[in-house]
Amino acid sequence: MRNQESTLFPRGPPMLASEDHLTRNSYYLATAAADLHFAPLEGAGSCDVCIVGAGLAGLSAAIDLRRAGLDVVVLEGMQVGWGASGRNGGQALSGLACDMSVVRGQLGREAARVIWDMTVEAVQLIHERRREFAIDCQWHNGFIAAAIGARKARELRAWVEELERDYGYGGMRLIESAKVRQWIDSARYQALAYDPRGGHLHPLLYTQALARVAAGLGARIHEGSRALRLERGALPIVYTARGAMRCRHVLLAGNVYLEDLAREVSNRIMPVGTFIAASARLDAERARALIPSGASVCDTQFVLEYFRLSADDRMLFGGRVSYSTVAPLHLAAAMRRRMVNVFPQLHDVPVEYSWGGFVDITMNRAPDFGRIDPNIYYVQGFSGHGLALSGLAGRLAAEAIRGSSARFDVFARMRHHDFPGGRLLRTPALILATAWYRLRDVMG
Repeated sequence: MRNQESTLFPRGPPMLASEDHLTRNSYYLATAAADLHFAPLEGAGSCDVCIVGAGLAGLSAAIDLRRAGLDVVVLEGMQVGWGASGRNGGQALSGLACDMSVVRGQLGREAARVIWDMTVEAVQLIHERRREFAIDCQWHNGFIAAAIGARKARELRAWVEELERDYGYGGMRLIESAKVRQWIDSARYQALAYDPRGGHLHPLLYTQALARVAAGLGARIHEGSRALRLERGALPIVYTARGAMRCRHVLLAGNVYLEDLAREVSNRIMPVGTFIAASARLDAERARALIPSGASVCDTQFVLEYFRLSADDRMLFGGRVSYSTVAPLHLAAAMRRRMVNVFPQLHDVPVEYSWGGFVDITMNRAPDFGRIDPNIYYVQGFSGHGLALSGLAGRLAAEAIRGSSARFDVFARMRHHDFPGGRLLRTPALILATAWYRLRDVMG
């Protein structure tokens, strides 16, 4: 994202250079702090922990590591929150991008319950930090999962029952039939599940606030300092264009933007473009009529759409995906068509902002945490479900670096595989697979 051209946002990794223009028209960037800047790394230095990536995971880890007294350096290739942390849909909720049966099938019921409980903790961590550090990130309570068609409605009902029965997660409200329009004024949905513990926020404001907290605690943050090479060993060295950082531990928290810094993990994730539009401001009464509760909404399709109202009464509508690194043309018009398809009553409302970026998905949509060496940790693969979980991932990595790795290792036990076909063929293969799931969604 950027609002003052390349003075604020130098061009990123060549593979993702096509997203450059998508970062310029972000509603989040237009309404976030413009005075947050950190100098690039210059020369050689040392620290206890070098974190690559100043997004939610990296900054969360930096806060906890500094509180434990460790010397921490955070290297950010662009600017704080430039990646998915500052461009996402802003929806904070428990759970994973994959069905919990994926975790249960690999690790068993007990470990699956432990992981579910940690995803609940991930949302609580946002509230903990909001309270402790007086962070104003426009939080609003409530999340709605929305089912399209009878089959998806049955699956939604079974999901609500499963969460209460197997994971002790009660309190969700199932909404069906005529009552649906009281919660979302659209004919598109057949059933809803309302979770009062989820919610939404302004993700860039929140990420920037975490950066201020980390810096205030003594973490050294360097923007414009892309990690180009990682030299492994007892004291790893992370090299940038104008500097080098020797450390005792490394945390890789850059997701798709790491590219080939650690190929053995980068081959296990796929960069997938996702896009959002923000309408012109609505009057408050019209906005509340669309979603009376003000909750964030996400449908349950495989290729999903999601939306919410902003603090200044805009409709923020996300969806559409790209499995290449080529940005779509006419993005605002395409996203406006999707928005009007859900809310025909917005036919006269223009789109004022449209933006996008890349998230990292894994083959099974489960998060991928682990180590590539005993002193080099990574967290990735949030698969579009990382606003809350990435913050907890940073906390778990910080715990592991400090010697308490039990919670981190529950996630690390998950098995992950490279995408088939390598760099050239994995994208067409994923497009074909996604087309099949999209067909299933349509056939309902």
